Amino acid sequence: MSQEQGALLDGLDDGEVIPSYGLIGWIRNFIDKTLVITELEARKLRHDPTEIFTRAAQPALWMLVFGEVFTRVRAIPTGNFRYIDFMAPGILAQSVLFIAIFYGIAIIWERDLGIVHKFLASPTPRSALVLGKAFSAGIRAISQAVIIYGLSLLLGVKLSWDPLSLVGIIAVIVIGAGLFSTFSLIVACIVKTRERFMGIGQVLTMPLFFASNAIYPISIMPDWLKLLAHINPLTYEVDALRALMLVGGTSMYGIPFDFAALISSLIVLVVIGARIYPTVAM
Repeated sequence: MSQEQGALLDGLDDGEVIPSYGLIGWIRNFIDKTLVITELEARKLRHDPTEIFTRAAQPALWMLVFGEVFTRVRAIPTGNFRYIDFMAPGILAQSVLFIAIFYGIAIIWERDLGIVHKFLASPTPRSALVLGKAFSAGIRAISQAVIIYGLSLLLGVKLSWDPLSLVGIIAVIVIGAGLFSTFSLIVACIVKTRERFMGIGQVLTMPLFFASNAIYPISIMPDWLKLLAHINPLTYEVDALRALMLVGGTSMYGIPFDFAALISSLIVLVVIGARIYPTVAM
């Protein structure tokens, strides 16, 4: 563990000396602890910036190969959009998913290094630990969004640059990454070993991706796949991104509903993650 990380971990003990006064004090303490965890996790990215580019390779291939080919074939109905335009928000969501779904392996690594035990020994609320890690996954995902936007510009995707839309895109990315990283954390707490986690992560990633509207519209799916798509949070993430990213983009479900679906899913997973997070140390 680096000195920087040690200093930040020591900051989690502030709750022992700073008194909390009622609900407001508890909320302030909860936010402070969440931000400490977020900063701790985000600093790891600064120490290994190459991760940004290595994780962008797969989404880039999807856009440059799959997207360009199917734009010429015109085999998938995408309304008034070129296929590459339709696909770009889905590939951004895919990039967020791929970053977040393997985030749980860091939890197992931290357990092996003894970091988890120090987290659990601090007075930090377990939900703040889980939420802080979720937000840090969102920060990593934003870096991927910059790369996907650059590729989209090179491929002539008609992107919206409305400031409110950009803020909405960042919010969707952070919430989506937080949601799937928390799901990943829950899986890590259950399986407890890196080998099992990697196998399960690979099994989960592609079904989540293909059972969504990321690369084709839900209207052309068989009925059983439509059902899965409607309970898949990735569907609502893609729907919101498609409405916010593209010029003339619209939401099938409505942007408020997309946000409500993502936020409610995140809250449920954070509550579950907070309850089972201590079991990873057993």
